[in-house]
Amino acid sequence: MPVSSYRIPLRRAFSTSAPKRHDYLRISLTERCNLRCFYCMPVEGILTDEEILRLAKLFVQSGVTKIRLTGGEPTVRKGLAEIITGLNGLRPYGLKSIAMTSNGLALHRRLPNFVENGLTHLNLSLDTLDPFKFEFMTKRQGLDAVLKTLNVALELPRLQTIKLNVVVVKGLNDSEVLDFVELTKEKPISVRFIEFMPFNGNKWESEKMVPSADLLQTISARHPGVVRISDEVNDTARSWKVPGYQGSFGFISSMSDHFCSTCNRLRITSDGQIKVCLFDAKEVSLRDEMRKGASDDDLLHVIGQAVTGKQEKHVHMEDIDVVSNRPMILIGRASMVDVSDKSITKRSATATGRIFIPLLAYELVTASYPSKASDTLTVAQLAAIMGSKKTSDLIPLCHPLPLTNVQVNLTCETVQDLQGTTRYSIACRATVTCEGKTGVEMEALTAVSVGLLTVWDMLKAVAGKEMVIGEILVSEKSGGKSGGFCRAPASS
Repeated sequence: MPVSSYRIPLRRAFSTSAPKRHDYLRISLTERCNLRCFYCMPVEGILTDEEILRLAKLFVQSGVTKIRLTGGEPTVRKGLAEIITGLNGLRPYGLKSIAMTSNGLALHRRLPNFVENGLTHLNLSLDTLDPFKFEFMTKRQGLDAVLKTLNVALELPRLQTIKLNVVVVKGLNDSEVLDFVELTKEKPISVRFIEFMPFNGNKWESEKMVPSADLLQTISARHPGVVRISDEVNDTARSWKVPGYQGSFGFISSMSDHFCSTCNRLRITSDGQIKVCLFDAKEVSLRDEMRKGASDDDLLHVIGQAVTGKQEKHVHMEDIDVVSNRPMILIGRASMVDVSDKSITKRSATATGRIFIPLLAYELVTASYPSKASDTLTVAQLAAIMGSKKTSDLIPLCHPLPLTNVQVNLTCETVQDLQGTTRYSIACRATVTCEGKTGVEMEALTAVSVGLLTVWDMLKAVAGKEMVIGEILVSEKSGGKSGGFCRAPASS
């Protein structure tokens, strides 16, 4: 059956609602992000650009009219401009809008080009207008950069909508709600207050969630004349406006007042899973089907089965599966790489690193070095060897490997920095070998890391906060399909 005549069953009737069309597709381009927001964050196998565009075309041909690019942070994905251009080429098939959700941190220079390539809607995630609170919440500086992106966006007439997404957390940023509403006075933007939602690893508690009704009461007390305005079709936000203000504000009440009956969204994770509900842990891999040679009709069948299984509504907020439901950042699911088809070969990897220590600690360690190893270096060497053997226990998705040899050396070295200043350090070098189906780079890196951490622990009484661990890297590798390499030594 030709694709043009095969329609995904994106219409389906729930028992409590009329048939509806799922015409909104959210595509996660990456799980990586340049912020570390606590409520979201607790690349192997992600979709290629070609796979993204293939799936996008199938969905558009089957009735999807709006595509939103998400992450992680989509701007860290290489080739983002080309992806937007490729999506723009789907307009003859029925695509009407191309949207993106971004933290805006590194967007202001590239945004005009994205809009020129076809981007029509922009959502910026911004949870506070306080630079110190911004750094606390995101573990990064950058409020000025986000506000600069907002100002650039307001100067681009081709952008049809500009929205600010504000995740409200009680006791943290709920006191800023009125400040965000004031942004809509002079700017034609929509501020959307989002209830804090539960995902694996974000330490969600119901006490941290501020119901949208409470926020509206706070805003209404300051602005008694606020009026309800009509929402976009299938919009997740319930929108309001202060008379005389250019913009509007709204509430996304996923927890206290779900909008499941009007939800028209489907999601594709960065690793190619179709996810029909953000709060449903069930996923089906479209990536695996494509890489097994599935035809377009085969993919459409898999998609149709997933959509048919969509529940009428998600469970109550206290019952959401936060254990198996991936964090928002991992709308790129973690999974162990399948090495069953790889051949067993001899593999080796060498990693290096060093810990910089103050002169006093250096003198204590070198008092008996190199005539005999000091206690610090001996204990660190043993810890490094033990750490390499425990790598698969420490790194969740790392394959357990039968190591055949682990060699660890720690040496006291002085180095010159770029200014010619002498720095004192202990260097660690670990070489790990095995006969296996996958490499031992992680085992070598773990050995170096554990060895240097042990030095830190042994010297903390005399060195304290002056120690710095750094320069940890894989310097050599051999074996496997990709062959070997030897990293050129860094110049001093």
